[in-house]
Amino acid sequence: MMTWLVWFPLRLLRWALVIVGAIALLLAAMIAMPLAHPPELKSISHTAGNVDRSNMPQLERFSARDGTQLAYRHYPPRGQATGRVAILVHGSSGSSAAAHALSDALAAHGVETFAPDIRGHGGSGTRGDIAYLGQLEDDMADFVGLVRKTAPSAPITLLGHSAGGGFALRLAGSPIKDLFARTVLLSPYLGYDAPSNRPRSGGWVSADMPRFFALAIMRRLGIDCCESLPTLAFAVPPNSSSILAPTYSYRLMRNFATRGYRSDLAAIAKPLTLIAGAEDELMLSDKYAEALHAVAPGADVKLIDGIDHMGIVSTAKAVNAIADDVATRGMAGS
Repeated sequence: MMTWLVWFPLRLLRWALVIVGAIALLLAAMIAMPLAHPPELKSISHTAGNVDRSNMPQLERFSARDGTQLAYRHYPPRGQATGRVAILVHGSSGSSAAAHALSDALAAHGVETFAPDIRGHGGSGTRGDIAYLGQLEDDMADFVGLVRKTAPSAPITLLGHSAGGGFALRLAGSPIKDLFARTVLLSPYLGYDAPSNRPRSGGWVSADMPRFFALAIMRRLGIDCCESLPTLAFAVPPNSSSILAPTYSYRLMRNFATRGYRSDLAAIAKPLTLIAGAEDELMLSDKYAEALHAVAPGADVKLIDGIDHMGIVSTAKAVNAIADDVATRGMAGS
């Protein structure tokens, strides 16, 4: 009897150690899977490269709460000022430069516009990475504080393009949602499970799913030691890492996106508009209404004929339509 009492717990311990070791090896193998880089998606790079940026303002900087100097561009209103402010968030891999045409159109319509380089992009922080999940929300709250120094009471419209649209939706349903009077999503990436999503976003992204799942499991176990590892690669041109973020770390991938588009939509209390190009090659734009109205039937969805994914923030037809909407539409969404 005494022998069994000693032997049985030891045997259980041995099997527990075997199982834990096997799981650790499996997770290590999943994390070690290399991230594949997709070939350049020329419809994105060519459209973005054809924008006239000769009048683009220089980068300015502000200090975030962790002391990091983050970059942004400021577009003062021209002509008849509307008394409104816009914050425009760029898409994945890019920076405020990618949003210049729309930022300039907003300013031309009398809307004071601020275009930040989101941390991990452009001139802000470490390219392709952040320090922790939730840091981008902290940065945005700090950025709004900067905006309020020059526009203390003007209503702020938050706009976001592509992945930046997903991030804007995240903010609109977050604890800082009351900082914004209205949110406008521009051809947004709503998430892998949204009906508007094409496989691999139409060839724009390649995800390291084994590494992603391993890091997600480790996070649930309270282990976050490896979240700086890249899990997402973009179809950017070769040798463009000096201006673009070719990859995202796990934590940037998770933060610069929705928490889940359904839960974020359900948490929104302010007017929401989605505007996309009918010819979007990365998203299924005709599915946006289905995705939004299933949760937020009052959300407004508009498609612009003849416009593709980057065209929504770069072609005159699209940027003027968006700028006119932001400059003239009632904050109640009417």
